[in-house]
Amino acid sequence: MKTIIKTKKAAPPVGPYNQAVKVNDTLYVSGQIPLNPADGELVKGDVQEQTRMVMKNLGAILEEAGMDFSHVVKCSIFISDMHDFPKINEVYASYFQDDPPARETVQVSALPKFVDVEISCIACE
Repeated sequence: MKTIIKTKKAAPPVGPYNQAVKVNDTLYVSGQIPLNPADGELVKGDVQEQTRMVMKNLGAILEEAGMDFSHVVKCSIFISDMHDFPKINEVYASYFQDDPPARETVQVSALPKFVDVEISCIACE
């Protein structure tokens, strides 16, 4: 069974997709960028502030689905500059202190709204 997950506690999609889709016990969370759900504005500041907003958006979506970061089994991180990897990784790691999920990090030439970081995840109950 497929269930669409939506929450106002996370940034709304910027295109024709849902924040997340749950199929049976698996949640597929779309890539989140540093959009503040309160005002829809991009978070300004360094890449760590941006990454914190991305992780807050992911957390809100997980919560709406009845999950948390301990349920995450896979993340995909897309960044515009691999030199930012240590800073992004520091923030990311604070959300996965025990048994972090599988992951890849890829540098891309551009991201939606030309942000510096986007993260998606898969979680299981």
